[in-house]
Amino acid sequence: MNKIAKYLNQHLLGEVSAAKSVRNAYSTDGSILTLTPEMVIFPRVTNDIRKVARFTWQLAEKGHAMPVTARGGGSNTTGSALSKGMILDSRVYLNSILTVAQKEKLAHVQAGASLESVQAAVKWQGLTLPVVNGRQTVGGAIASASCGDRDHMDSVVDKLEVVLANGDVIETGRKSRHEVNKILGHQTFEGEVYRKLSALIEDNVDLVNRLEGAMADDSVGYPGISSVRRRDGSMDLTPLFVGSQGTLGIISEAVLKLDFFNPNRLAAAITASSIEQGRDLIDKLYDYNPAQLYLVDGSLIERAQSYDKTLSIIGDSQTSAAVVVVSFDDHSDRNRLHKFKRMMKYLKTLNLPVVDSRQHDLTGFDQLIDLPKSLARLAEDGEQSPPAFDCVHVPVDRREEFASRVIETADKLHVAMPVVVNGLTGCMTFYPQLKLSSVGDKQKIFKILKELNDHAVHHEGTIGSCGAEGRLKAPVAWASLDKEVVELYESIRQIFDPFGTMNPGVKQPVDPRTLVSMLRKSFEASDNIA
Repeated sequence: MNKIAKYLNQHLLGEVSAAKSVRNAYSTDGSILTLTPEMVIFPRVTNDIRKVARFTWQLAEKGHAMPVTARGGGSNTTGSALSKGMILDSRVYLNSILTVAQKEKLAHVQAGASLESVQAAVKWQGLTLPVVNGRQTVGGAIASASCGDRDHMDSVVDKLEVVLANGDVIETGRKSRHEVNKILGHQTFEGEVYRKLSALIEDNVDLVNRLEGAMADDSVGYPGISSVRRRDGSMDLTPLFVGSQGTLGIISEAVLKLDFFNPNRLAAAITASSIEQGRDLIDKLYDYNPAQLYLVDGSLIERAQSYDKTLSIIGDSQTSAAVVVVSFDDHSDRNRLHKFKRMMKYLKTLNLPVVDSRQHDLTGFDQLIDLPKSLARLAEDGEQSPPAFDCVHVPVDRREEFASRVIETADKLHVAMPVVVNGLTGCMTFYPQLKLSSVGDKQKIFKILKELNDHAVHHEGTIGSCGAEGRLKAPVAWASLDKEVVELYESIRQIFDPFGTMNPGVKQPVDPRTLVSMLRKSFEASDNIA
């Protein structure tokens, strides 16, 4: 065990491991990248995180920077959960659901709690968490700016407890002008952060205002700066930490907003005659305010059928260009049924094949929505779709033009690009089959990322919607930012992390050759199973 690990084990309640097998286990996440940490820390209390941050701060003051990366469920597809220094895993101990306030519809939880465990707990009280995404932890989902079926994480977070780079703990949330003035007078790191942020916003008013509203669709950089200060002088740092991927501080606790839960859903699946018709259909059905709305590319259905997989509401042999899945879960039975009937009446005018949950079990509709995950379990080694092409968003009125450009890219690179579109968040995920063991396919990964980004930006979109850019997407995403925006984001990071210890290499421009050196040698079936 190295000296730092020994020292920390003497001062923390949790454990520090420098064992090779543990380090190797944390050398990969949900991405196609790999990086082996020096040690893995399992904090038992928030004070352990404080001590680690303070220790690395003091090391950095002496010229020895030790990277610190907070890791959640390890499912991030951009490599943000990897580190060559320390990894903090809060799942083991800091995973409690502290309180659920039923009347206020709020849940106070620790960052290591999984979204699924929070969801299971609040359902007992007739509530639901709007964003539940795989095996993500609360801290990981917030730091990655994840999305659910219809909500973005920034709309779910009420306030946070965050450990800053120097080990100080702060609580975010809307602070009145009076409270802000008090904090500005504190001779602490928190006071320094507020003073410098206030000055930065003041010096860049026009630029910050230009970013207003970007957070809902774009998590590249720190667009949440536009929501920090209001005209009444109040401030809230929460929007900065959503999507920050551990680069501004380490989230230790969160208060989350909940909705009423209704187990009774009504769902339908519509077979479109073309992918274009499917895109038009989700635009139309959006107006009915459903709970779920997905477009599934027919190529993915054919891929599943090639593995002899039965899709209960599609059948074994039926082919389709695209399938749209829509569901309603309104708390009022009357409202839910009214919207569903209105939609079904409209669909009847289109004369398209439709099946609904009045004749089929709801699990069949969920099976279609989860089809990419099923394919990850069905596919043989060498037939996987690398998880690198998610979180793409363009405005609805530019979607057809964007789709045409993607087809051109697919034809040029000789690779199929089937897609799943979340019609409520606008997030698109592409599933080309590529082999990391092939040099040519490795090159295609970066070419596809660049072209997806270029097409998205040209059509007023982003590749950082429903998930921040991390390591993998940062080079192309940051290259598309205006120089003044880059300087603003770099200044924000410098305020929170002056010594560069908080997850370096993430959410900042990096040499593409560095990423090439971090690519895994292969990405097989077992790597793609969550």
